[in-house]
Amino acid sequence: MRLLKNNGDGEVTITRFDNNAIPPFAILSHTWGADTEEVTFADLVEGGGQAKRGYRKICFCGEQAQQDGLQYFWVDTCCINKSDKAELSQAIRSMFCWYQNAARCYVYLSDVSTTKRKFDNMLGNFTWEPAFRSSCWFTRGWTLQELLAPNTVEFFSREWEKLGDKKSLTSMIHKITSIPHEVLGGAPLSQFSVNERLRWKEGRETKREEDRAYSLQGILDVKLAPVYSEGAVGAFRRLIDEIHKLERCVEDIRSTDPCDDKKRIEDTKGGLLADSYR
Repeated sequence: MRLLKNNGDGEVTITRFDNNAIPPFAILSHTWGADTEEVTFADLVEGGGQAKRGYRKICFCGEQAQQDGLQYFWVDTCCINKSDKAELSQAIRSMFCWYQNAARCYVYLSDVSTTKRKFDNMLGNFTWEPAFRSSCWFTRGWTLQELLAPNTVEFFSREWEKLGDKKSLTSMIHKITSIPHEVLGGAPLSQFSVNERLRWKEGRETKREEDRAYSLQGILDVKLAPVYSEGAVGAFRRLIDEIHKLERCVEDIRSTDPCDDKKRIEDTKGGLLADSYR
């Protein structure tokens, strides 16, 4: 896993860590701009990208991480070498875990501004709330797992002003997404049926049609290697097949009692060695 570090002089460096030695890190959730605006892995390796609009977003993330006592942070646009198909495939399968293991998740809402914020005494809310409810972040496929996987999710405006977190904004997020309060509060996703979890994706789109299925694998607790030539139908067919395999595996597991095991071994094997049984 590659992580970024803000050196404090406007320069961002990238370092690769072994999976067994990953330091605490913050992670960014955002919607992509045009491809020409986002900083890529190649940009950082070659020492470029500072002139791109997305570079400011990366710097903000690093600064916020430092304020929260975190030295490292992760941004999807530039921490994955997407020209390496094997690395991209592994990253897609690992993404849910990365968000789940992050110390902090920052959601950057580029279409929500607080510049002209005023309190409305009649409505009892701030004027950024309508923009928050209609933010395109809630319509993207990958951001669903980015909302559900981390324990701590903090929302920031275009000006990088904190709006609240998943806990304080639970009621509003529930109204926007129809995701149960229990889920937003951190209840295990396994407590909810596959059909319930699939409903949470309704109304969400992805740039590549196959990603509508791939972005659900962490939420459904399955692993799916991406094949970007199979189309949406093929991707969902494989996703459902993996779910059925998991369900059959669980059905085949029988809970056992050590006393039953002892009797079975005594009956079929002629007894247990006293020391082994102790």
